[in-house]
Amino acid sequence: MASDDIMRLIYVGLLLAAVAGWFFAQNRLSLSKVLQQALVWMFIFLGLIAAYGLWEDIRRAVGPDSALVLEGERVEVPRSGDGHYHLRVAVNGVPVSFVVDTGATSVVLTRDDAARVGLDPDDLAFIGRANTANGTVRTAPVRLETMTLGDVTDRNVAASVNEGELFQSLLGMSYLNRWGRIEIESGRLVLTR
Repeated sequence: MASDDIMRLIYVGLLLAAVAGWFFAQNRLSLSKVLQQALVWMFIFLGLIAAYGLWEDIRRAVGPDSALVLEGERVEVPRSGDGHYHLRVAVNGVPVSFVVDTGATSVVLTRDDAARVGLDPDDLAFIGRANTANGTVRTAPVRLETMTLGDVTDRNVAASVNEGELFQSLLGMSYLNRWGRIEIESGRLVLTR
């Protein structure tokens, strides 16, 4: 934790202590009622903190898939609240959540996603290198038997498995180049064959 964060935490703690002290001093004659109300407000406050902390997960789980538009060989994906485009593609028959990354040369799977689609990360040869925003990481080149999005199935797609920490698998150009047209219009990513 950075020193700025510690100072903010101390400030908030002191502020809460001052407010709580005033509150109890004002209501010292009916202390049991005050404690009951304080507990109710504490649970409301904790609930709001939990909802705020989980909001991205809730929104991602509910939002993008419901707004995905599939029309034959045309796919429209709305921009997510985080500014990225997220797609769920079946890899070797297993649904995998991807973030679309036109800066990635190939499809990049996390170690967990690789294991889920039938690749054993412990048996892969991490002989490649990729330069990322977090530095250089080792990668293992692989071929994916199938990638299915809506009615479109591609076979033998070049990909790699990232040896380092990767928050989500990346849908890179080795897959996106198979689409005839890639556009971004009005906050939507449009893929057309």
